[in-house]
Amino acid sequence: MTLAIRCQNLVKRYDGRPPVEAVRGLNLEIERGECFGLLGPNGAGKTTTIEILEGLLTPTSGEVEVLGLRWGKADNEIRQRIGISLQETRLSEKLTVLETLRLFRSFYREGPDPRECLAKVSLEEKADARVGKLSGGQKQRLAVACALVGNPELLFLDEPTTGLDPSSRRQLWEIIREVRSAGRTILLTTHYMDEAERLCDRVAIVDHGQVIALGTPRELIASLGGEHVIEFTLACTPTEPIDAALAALPSVSEVRQEDDHWSLSVAEPHIVLPLLMEMLRERQCELTSLTTRHASLEDVFVKLAGRHLDDEPVPA
Repeated sequence: MTLAIRCQNLVKRYDGRPPVEAVRGLNLEIERGECFGLLGPNGAGKTTTIEILEGLLTPTSGEVEVLGLRWGKADNEIRQRIGISLQETRLSEKLTVLETLRLFRSFYREGPDPRECLAKVSLEEKADARVGKLSGGQKQRLAVACALVGNPELLFLDEPTTGLDPSSRRQLWEIIREVRSAGRTILLTTHYMDEAERLCDRVAIVDHGQVIALGTPRELIASLGGEHVIEFTLACTPTEPIDAALAALPSVSEVRQEDDHWSLSVAEPHIVLPLLMEMLRERQCELTSLTTRHASLEDVFVKLAGRHLDDEPVPA
């Protein structure tokens, strides 16, 4: 068996007026040993999906298999083989770090010594500190250690770096890489696309409770038709539309406009830039800003969903 997770036609509906479908027929297959990213904006259905896979929510309909087993038939066996770090983990602030890990270790049949888990997340010096005295980043690393203390085959990490400073984020990235290199399967949810590009073997982009793109980060970025993005703004609106002229420039695969902001997906920026500058001069269009960068997974999301990650979702 090569699949760690399989879900088919997954639906989660919440009754109300009107009813809300958080997950709408989602299909997913995650292979053993890969770090898989479930990506999308807040409200896309990521957390609902992962909580169903973790056994915390019951789906309205659909099939779910975790490590070849099904919730409702082999619940304890599944729990013994998975580790979970929730989007928000509330631990007893009066316990010490080591006491907390020993408590979580007692829930599992087997696993490493809690002090080994402390070493993995670089919290050895905080073993005797009370949880309430830890920083946000230290608490997040402790939550990951609690997920690792049962030596899980499958690790669920729901938005593990949300709200952390850059240094704490990088520390958690290194922990995730080490877990991945040990051969464990990781399901990671995040709305940070750069995080997914750095950590994940494959990703699924989710919006309105459905998978809208699936593949490796490189494959999805390549689907844009260009690995680079040229962004610029103009001081005034051109007297004549320039969309067609921009699209006709060599190696330009897509043109997007939002107010005075323009974005071009290109394969060879060194060819496009001189021609772009000449075209704008001919039309007496004055630039107020110009940047070039590598295309990202967020560009993929914008192309597919027609909005940015931090935009308010449009009702489907």
